[in-house]
Amino acid sequence: MKTSKHRDPAIFIIACGLLVLAVAGAFFLYRTPGAPGQGEEVRFLVERGVSASEIAASLEKAGLIRNSRVFLIVARLSGSDSRFQAGSYRIAKGTPMGEIVRTIAEGRQSLEKVLVPEGYTARMIAALFAEKGICPPEEFLAATTDPGLAKELGIPAKSLEGYLYPDTYFVSSGTTGADLARLMVNAFKTKIAALPGLRGMDAQTLHETVTLASIVEREYRVASEAPLIASVFLNRMRIGMALQSCATVVYVITEKQGKPHPEVVRLADLKIADPYNPYLHRGLPPGPISNPGMTALAAVSEPAKSEYLYFRLADAEKGVHRFSRTLEEHANTSLPVKGF
Repeated sequence: MKTSKHRDPAIFIIACGLLVLAVAGAFFLYRTPGAPGQGEEVRFLVERGVSASEIAASLEKAGLIRNSRVFLIVARLSGSDSRFQAGSYRIAKGTPMGEIVRTIAEGRQSLEKVLVPEGYTARMIAALFAEKGICPPEEFLAATTDPGLAKELGIPAKSLEGYLYPDTYFVSSGTTGADLARLMVNAFKTKIAALPGLRGMDAQTLHETVTLASIVEREYRVASEAPLIASVFLNRMRIGMALQSCATVVYVITEKQGKPHPEVVRLADLKIADPYNPYLHRGLPPGPISNPGMTALAAVSEPAKSEYLYFRLADAEKGVHRFSRTLEEHANTSLPVKGF
């Protein structure tokens, strides 16, 4: 049976009308504000492996969209429902749903600024990342003590302590502990490449250098003194004298024994039986006691030439030390400050 030709234009017009309505509807939904609001920003976290429907439900619960089903329609019409990316986002209330879809599909994550001070230990750094809501502390610490990750990064140790470069980082919430560790170790590699004295070192020598730099980092207060302090420790090792670094004893107390930072290091502390105790064991400790910055690394790379074997704090307010060649000079508090 033949179809009447006079019905064809009507069907065509109806089809076109429906198409226009669909496009207009999609455009309307795309531009519709997700939820009422005056620009109040909400931090929204998309976990790895969650579905589009789970994301939509979380957005509705967070008050960023009115209706999760409408959001899914917008996402499907734009082909974005299968491209949502995990991460941390800052989304203002009142943002059109299409913009929210695009933000998560394109992975426009909000970044947290994290300042890692020089001389911080891995445990301290882990606390910083946790405070910013970026990564659980135990996850970061597990990464820094993972021998497999250390091997992957070319670090000649079982721990990344000492190789986590202190700097300002911009990272998103949900970044894994392993990725944070990679970021910091790669920053370390970039920085030492700028120091001629450290380039081309074999793995063992580099480890010893970083270990000494980590001690210098915790001992100096004025940057100009760092090369002199480095020279003191190198002079002690050259004649077989113990390093006798109180900063290393503090590391044993706080990082290995898990106790609070002592106000003063007492005589009993110097007798703690531990491989990191530089009063009981000669030479360098087994590994770094902190993560040194460029000042300490440069100081060990190019230490001052001196005959000093001792130093003591001469002015707590200014942070300057007095350097001495002999124990007698070191004990004589009436002598003027040397080394400047």
